[in-house]
Amino acid sequence: MCRCSPQKSETAMARDIYAEVTNALVSSIEADPEKPIMPWNRTGTNTVPSNIASGGEYSGVNIINLWITAQVHGFATGTWGTYRQWREKGASVQKGQKSTPVIVYKQVTRESADGEDEIYRVLKYFNVFNADQVDGYDLPTLSDSAEPVERITAIDAMIAKTRVDIREAGAQAYYSPTEDQITMPESSRFFDTVSGTRSENYYAVLLHELTHWTGHPSRCDRDLRNRFGDAAYAMEELVAEIGSAFFCARLGISSSPREDHAQYLGNWLPVLKSDKKAIFTAAAKAQSAIDFVI
Repeated sequence: MCRCSPQKSETAMARDIYAEVTNALVSSIEADPEKPIMPWNRTGTNTVPSNIASGGEYSGVNIINLWITAQVHGFATGTWGTYRQWREKGASVQKGQKSTPVIVYKQVTRESADGEDEIYRVLKYFNVFNADQVDGYDLPTLSDSAEPVERITAIDAMIAKTRVDIREAGAQAYYSPTEDQITMPESSRFFDTVSGTRSENYYAVLLHELTHWTGHPSRCDRDLRNRFGDAAYAMEELVAEIGSAFFCARLGISSSPREDHAQYLGNWLPVLKSDKKAIFTAAAKAQSAIDFVI
């Protein structure tokens, strides 16, 4: 008599994948808990800031200062200029916008008491504004190579069934609970990384935000009224990142955890270490999000 092993159902096999992803994510986090790699091209932070008038790049501490400002305010461009420089370009700084100082060292030659020329370095600073802070200036288009990502039909079809409200604008990805809307960077901003293609990176971020979307009171009803830095915020981000990893595995984008998932989760290691059940709680909530959508 032939003995046949019972076959697992599709649901059981999928849940096995989720368990493997969760375990592998934890191992990856512990092995290399570094800062996240954003898989889209945020031109305000990933390129050297430049001046609108000269086209020259800023240097030294100015780069760091302008990067920080761009990151904090979500500026999508790395182009900066003084009030006068923008005006000469036919643009006007928006009312109420705050400037960012840049430092310039200039060499000045002066004659000393003994008649010799001495060179001094004089520190000056100028107040500059980002292109996102002005009106009347059209940003140059992205390079010809920056084309929209290749669409994945199966994922688009799944997302379409949810009737989620998605818009593409700027350089940030986020879900707004008050507007019940997902905002994504333009797909042309994404690029290949060591862990995925431009297309895979785009969908991984979109699925992260889709997981946040499931937390709305009319869906899985998770606590989305939290602030950056608190435990509830950390937990929700854990849920979203694991949810994205689960979605990717379920939809065939990747059969193993992506490196940027693990690195992003590294920011939340304190939560995992303070509560040994946190990863299981987050994984369970992520599973509920998957079940709601699929």
